[in-house]
Amino acid sequence: MTSQHVEVGAGSESPTVAGAAPVEGARLRDDAWLVALDVDGTIMLEGGEIPSTSAAEISRLHDAGHQVMIATGRSVAFTLPVMERLGLVSDYVVCSNGAITLGRDDTSETGYREVYIEEFDPGEVLRTINDRLADASYAVEDAAGQMFYKGTFPSVALTDDSHSVTFDELCGISATRVVVLSPSHSQEEFLGIVESMGLHKVSYNVGWTAWLDIAPFGVTKATALERVRLWLGGTPARTMAVGDGRNDIDMLQWASRGGRGVAMGQAPSDVIDAANEVTGADRDGGLGAVLATLR
Repeated sequence: MTSQHVEVGAGSESPTVAGAAPVEGARLRDDAWLVALDVDGTIMLEGGEIPSTSAAEISRLHDAGHQVMIATGRSVAFTLPVMERLGLVSDYVVCSNGAITLGRDDTSETGYREVYIEEFDPGEVLRTINDRLADASYAVEDAAGQMFYKGTFPSVALTDDSHSVTFDELCGISATRVVVLSPSHSQEEFLGIVESMGLHKVSYNVGWTAWLDIAPFGVTKATALERVRLWLGGTPARTMAVGDGRNDIDMLQWASRGGRGVAMGQAPSDVIDAANEVTGADRDGGLGAVLATLR
């Protein structure tokens, strides 16, 4: 299984110099915080609502000059509408669990462009999983944001740019993210099956349901956020990350090393263990409460 990354320069498809900040002039003030927020279960409730206290605190921090940004497992197509709802304009956005980083670009129709992309060949891992979960549904997201799938996915998980393909076709698509859905299993059953496979050369997380997210090896929200922190000139001491899912564990551990890694109150115990702070549950205004502690 091979993987590759591409750093895309402004107005060009050629790679930038490694480490060069792709958004010109985007720097943190010495007294500003870098605040990275998960979406589902952190900013947004299960039904899609965003608590008014969360939205208000995000706006307050942004207006005060802090760098508030999203770090999510969602694809680009499902991330930008959340930012529009919040009225949030960030210099960077982390999508697809760290495989895609967007940079602000006022010349783009969406206001953003891809500045860093991680891709991998999903064939080996898909075939390994299919040997054990032949009835599961599979999807591959590519660098252009297109979703290719085999099986059945909820309509809310598919975009207008989604395409039904055969399993063999799926295995041949260069991926930024792979999703496996097995609704016939409970979360714990599914987690046990996945762990017993001994998946190698990929990073993976099991969500609240029997939903598996697979990313290129070594790629997490934390790896993308560390890159962003260096681009912005931020310090670990003024870094906060807030999340609730197993795909947030690396991000919370990263922020906890010198900064504030905050688990939502409803998070599983292994997520809470990865953090150095715990706030209230999403439905209890936990995000707004912890953001209110920043000035």
